[in-house]
Amino acid sequence: MGSASKSDPQPPVGRLLTIVEVATALGVDVRHVRRLVHERRIPYIKWGHLLRFDPTEIAAWIDTYRQHPRRAGR
Repeated sequence: MGSASKSDPQPPVGRLLTIVEVATALGVDVRHVRRLVHERRIPYIKWGHLLRFDPTEIAAWIDTYRQHPRRAGR
């Protein structure tokens, strides 16, 4: 009874990242990540007073900002 139902669309969550780990991975200060959270510009999970980040969601968020080179001849 404590397990997720078959209709639950979310897969089990793996290890969540801390704000320090996200800041390190992005190469920015923790303060910058806190600002992104405050502005709701980065996906996060608020668990009580803790902030946690799903690595899969962070990777997808980073991909939305990826710039691809233009093709030659255009």
